[in-house]
Amino acid sequence: MKAREFDSVVAKFRMETRHGRDLHAWLTYEGKVLVRTKRSGGRDDHPKDLVRSQLKLDEQQLHAAIRCTFGREDYLAHLRKKGII
Repeated sequence: MKAREFDSVVAKFRMETRHGRDLHAWLTYEGKVLVRTKRSGGRDDHPKDLVRSQLKLDEQQLHAAIRCTFGREDYLAHLRKKGII
């Protein structure tokens, strides 16, 4: 997963971020942190499977999020269905 794809998904899901050596991102909903993920600060590609599992998505959902067809409301509905919310 390219850094710009990661950043796009983080922005689309309106995740909070903290920049340091790595970029940390987390999704807060009603005061509770639901999921966390991170990417390195370098320019290398990131393990897509690791990011996908941290975000609790399947392969198709991650691709849809990258392509802009799976937004925040879709993501929250997915997390509800999985019992995370």
